[in-house]
Amino acid sequence: MLDVRNIYKTFNPGTINEKTALAGVSLNLEDGDFVTVIGGNGAGKSTLLNAVAGTWFVDEGQILIDGVNVTKLPEHKRAAYLGRVFQDPMTGTAATMEIQENLALAERRGKVRLLRPGITKQERAEYRELLTMLGLGLENRMTAKVGLLSGGQRQALTLLMATLQKPKLLLLDEHTAALDPKTAAKVLEITDLIVNRDHLTTLMITHNMKDAITHGNRLIMMNEGKIILDIRGEEKKKLTVPDLLDQFEKVSGEQFSNDSALLG
Repeated sequence: MLDVRNIYKTFNPGTINEKTALAGVSLNLEDGDFVTVIGGNGAGKSTLLNAVAGTWFVDEGQILIDGVNVTKLPEHKRAAYLGRVFQDPMTGTAATMEIQENLALAERRGKVRLLRPGITKQERAEYRELLTMLGLGLENRMTAKVGLLSGGQRQALTLLMATLQKPKLLLLDEHTAALDPKTAAKVLEITDLIVNRDHLTTLMITHNMKDAITHGNRLIMMNEGKIILDIRGEEKKKLTVPDLLDQFEKVSGEQFSNDSALLG
């Protein structure tokens, strides 16, 4: 479903601020894979996700989504294949619009607009059923403005909106980093529910080693713009944070120094 072939990305080339963010990264996700990506600050994980999303073009290499070469497609055209949830709960929703209106916008994205009443009775019933699944009581607040929701409620709604049309690939960009631990755990629970229910191919960037180990069927660790660990299956199920740190040190020859990842 995702095929990343030997991609490179350097920022500010030829200047004193030159930084190689991706150095020959190759990655293949099969249909239904849920891959978590962990790494220290500057490891390249967010750059990888943004490269896949088309936020910026890569310098070399190719990116294919479901067999389609999207390497040269701009972000707005690539969005047809993708669902994305950002780190900031304020991103991805329209704060001044109702919950049901936000869902209607997400459902109709990319479709031909017709002259008809706003939200039909059938659509409203569908939205209520979807919101009930979240377990946050939002099904009883469908006419409430999204700006009145808490960060966790808003992030859960954004997740629902990003997956409403069942994207080829779901990108989760540290989508729980701005939430308190209890709320983050709830959003991750909802994430697992939606991903498993719809069999979505998912790439989740996280700053939390424990979350990277707990969620998904595969874990990737990045360092200095490269993938240095790729752990899956039974090996991942048995993995612990100390195990992961030990493997990182063996492969990289250095100690992992991102406190937020360790303590999160």
